[in-house]
Parts: sequence; structure tokens; C-alpha cells
Amino acid sequence: MTTIFDNVRLIDPASGLDRPGRLRVEGGRIVGIDESPSGAAPEGVERIDGGGAVLCPGLVDLRASLGEPGHEYRETFKSAAKAAAAGGITTLAVLPDSAPAVDDPAMARFIAARGGETGSVDVLPYGALTRSCAGEELAEIGLLHEAGCVALTDGRRALASPRLMRLALSYARAFGAIVVQHPEEPALAKGGAATEGELATRMGLPGIPAAAEALMVARDIRLAKLTGGRLHFGHVSTGEAIGLIRAAKAEGLAVSCDTAPPYFDLNETAIGDFRTYAKLSPPLRPESDRRAVCEALADGTIDAIASDHMPRDADDKRLPFAQAASGGTGLVTLLGVTLARVHDGTLSLIEAIGLVTARPAALFGLRAGRLAVGDAADLCLFDPERGWRVEAGELPGRAQNTPFDGRALEGRVLGTWKDGARVFG
Repeated sequence: MTTIFDNVRLIDPASGLDRPGRLRVEGGRIVGIDESPSGAAPEGVERIDGGGAVLCPGLVDLRASLGEPGHEYRETFKSAAKAAAAGGITTLAVLPDSAPAVDDPAMARFIAARGGETGSVDVLPYGALTRSCAGEELAEIGLLHEAGCVALTDGRRALASPRLMRLALSYARAFGAIVVQHPEEPALAKGGAATEGELATRMGLPGIPAAAEALMVARDIRLAKLTGGRLHFGHVSTGEAIGLIRAAKAEGLAVSCDTAPPYFDLNETAIGDFRTYAKLSPPLRPESDRRAVCEALADGTIDAIASDHMPRDADDKRLPFAQAASGGTGLVTLLGVTLARVHDGTLSLIEAIGLVTARPAALFGLRAGRLAVGDAADLCLFDPERGWRVEAGELPGRAQNTPFDGRALEGRVLGTWKDGARVFG
């Protein structure tokens, strides 16, 4: 099947392409990118008129959790793939904190195979940094890397032991692997439900000091410098931690980071009225930190935006705030919330698209997130001006626990293609 995408605005942050044009797909791969005028497609060729919408690479989501295996009632590969396609995502890196954890090569291959069965998204497994993600004994870093794990992490559990982190960075360096840390000092965060401060006190909630993030970031940057290992911080959320990462990069250390949409679109006031959908890990921060995250997106300190998708069952959230589970869904809203920073002038459109395509792909060495002749036709067609409202209970996929419930967004995915086949729209 040959398909021509006509009357589209082509955006490819990897090459700097941003212009009207057409794109030709044949046999599931991109075979031509040009500025040919619109017209009737040759016989036997499918012509898709984009109506001036943006055609960009399929989104690359660096971090998501799934329920399967172990918690299929929360989310399955099939339901997550449906939500990902609706969000324009064609590559999805999945955390290893499943049940059982992805701490051996067989589990890593299982995760990748189950994702491949969906036909709509490439599922790339993270490998567990420690056995069972328990933080007590290092997993087989080399074998997991060889089995195709994109990086090593314990997911939403910070590796508390500095000795183990030093060993992990050293071993990972030997294999060219990346260590990903949840930046939160666990002893300070234990039992907390919201960022420590006036709001948490007024609501009677146990607090987590914002400094818990910076303390872990400072410690691990020092260990990265000691070992020469590659270190990545997930979902950074505070200005103090970002300042440390910015300084480490200026020093030339192999340190990178990502953030998630709640941390540049919401602040701690979203938990008002004890709204458990907005209980996240790390917790939402004061407005000053939200602004610091926006500044770091604009100046390039933050390397990528990830959905931080964490499906929860309704019963996980229908509890008193302090007892409710942390986490929010994010696959369907990843693009729309990212585009909010375009509409407010924080980012240009090509910069925003780069943060969810080319930059995360380059960070983990993935052949994805770009429009290039010969590459797989993983594509996202979206209208950056079309408005829609996030409605929990009506989202694609099984999980509905979105912190953006009721949020009006501009930027709607019109179609998603995986290997040239339409999987959404």
C-alpha cells in the first residue's frame, strides 16, 4: 500500500523541518518528503488530505507504568496501546515495577513481545536496577541491557543506598547503559502525601519537603562524577533540583532529566478539596517550582517530556487523600498539555514537538521520533488549534485517573500511524 499525506505542515525537530509539504509512505516506510503541490493521487495510491494540520513523527514516551503483568485490572497492554494511539504515541518505554518485576532477560523479552502484539505501539522495557526493584541487591545489569532494556531503574522507588548507586553507575558504564533515578530521598518522603508547606498544613496532610528531590539529585550527581556513569532523573519537579542538573550539564557530566505535564501545567492548589486524582509522585509543587520547570523546558535543561502514565483503579483513589494511591494517567493528554506551553509562548511548536519525539529518542538511542526517508512511518497528525475537554470516564483505555479532569486543551490528535498502518482516527 502506498499512501500520500498531502496538504500538511511537516514538522521534524530532528532535522529542523517545518514547512508545508507532502509525505509519501510505501511498505510501511517513508519513501519521500517533498513540497509537491496538491493534486489527485495516482491510481492505487491512497491520498490523505491533512487539511493543513501538522504531521510529525509518532510521539516517543520515555516513561509509563502499566498494570500488566500483575495488576491487569488497572491497565493491560491492549488498553494502554489504545490510549497511546489516541495520544499520538507510537513508542512507549515501560517501567519495570510490574509483578513480577522486569529483573531478568526473559521478562524483558516478554514485555517487548506483548507490546508488539498490539500492532500499534512499540513497547520498550526498562530493566530493574535491583532485584524485584527492592533496592537491596543489584539486578543483572549487563544481561538486561543485552536483552534490549532501554535503561535501568527501580521505577518510582528511589535507590536509597549510595553504595549500590555507585556500583550501579559503574557497572552500567561498562555496558554503555543509562541509570534512571526517581529523585526523592525516601526517608524524607516516607508517609508524605503533599509538598510540605502552608497548603499541606492547612489541609492537615503529612508533608514531603521539596528538598527531598534536590538532596537525591545532588547525591547522585556527585556519584555520577565519581564513576563517569550516565545518569538520568525522571519527572523533575523543583527549581532547586533543576539548578543542580543545569550546573552538572555545564560541567560536562553525563546527566540528563525529563519532566511530566503535571509539573509544568499544574501546581499544588490542584489538590484542593482533597482531590485524589491530583495526588502524584512526586507531589505537585508551589507555583514558583512550576515556573522553574517551564524555564528549564525553554532553555533546554530538561531533555524530554514523558507522560508519567500511572494507571490506578477507582478503588485506589476513592480513599482519604493521605491513604489514596499516587499516580495519574497521561497517555492521551501528553500532547495536548505540552501544546499548552506553545499557546502561552513558553515554547515554539517545533521545540515542543521535539521534547516528545526527537529528543527522548536521541537520549536513549532509539531509531524513532523523526521523519526520514527509509525510516518506519510512525506518524502523528494533529490540529494544534482544535479544542477539547479532558473528561475522566470517557478517555480511551481502561485507566481514567487523570489529574487534568475538566481541563480544556487546544491540540487534538486526528490520526496515528504505526509502520504506515492507521491505528487511530
